[in-house]
Amino acid sequence: MSKVSVYNMKGSEVGEIELNDAVFGVEVNTNLVHKAVVSQLANKRQGTQSAKTRSEVSGGGKKPWKQKGTGHARQGSTRSPQWTGGGVVFAPKPRDYSIKLNKKEKQLALKSALTSRVQENKFIVVDEIKLDSIKTKNFAEALTSLKVNKALVILNENDQNVVLSAKNIPTVKTALTNTINVFDILKYDTIVIDKAAVATIEEVYA
Repeated sequence: MSKVSVYNMKGSEVGEIELNDAVFGVEVNTNLVHKAVVSQLANKRQGTQSAKTRSEVSGGGKKPWKQKGTGHARQGSTRSPQWTGGGVVFAPKPRDYSIKLNKKEKQLALKSALTSRVQENKFIVVDEIKLDSIKTKNFAEALTSLKVNKALVILNENDQNVVLSAKNIPTVKTALTNTINVFDILKYDTIVIDKAAVATIEEVYA
């Protein structure tokens, strides 16, 4: 099991914690991580875009001019794609973009992402992430003490003081242990996680 330091909110080292290799020490599967990110982004797409084809545009029932003798190219309808107001060639239609991953793939992708952050020394464990009041300045100072800028802060409990204090910092996102995902883990440079959240994640995914 790999060991990482545990810090307090002032950035001082207060101990060590052993991470379960079944979660934080797996072999990183980059292909599966990529698949998980693509799936997550695809699943966010609404797929509601729509345009009319030539068969759906109103009008155009009459042939604009006779077939021969006018000097113009032959035309069958004023709603053909080359006409202003005509239909769209291969018009987009509502569709489902979702990509499904099975449960084991999702878990392995998440473990791979977490492991990569541990290997890169971008996994900071804090003994307790807690604030006495909603104060963005205090939370920003804590991150500065931890030498962190762009961070995903993982909490074990939905502490509104912490969540609301972090809300106004554009480079920080808070998440609970049951809402973490591969995209967010990779998007933010560093993971800041409280000690209780580590235990919860190990209990769920080990």
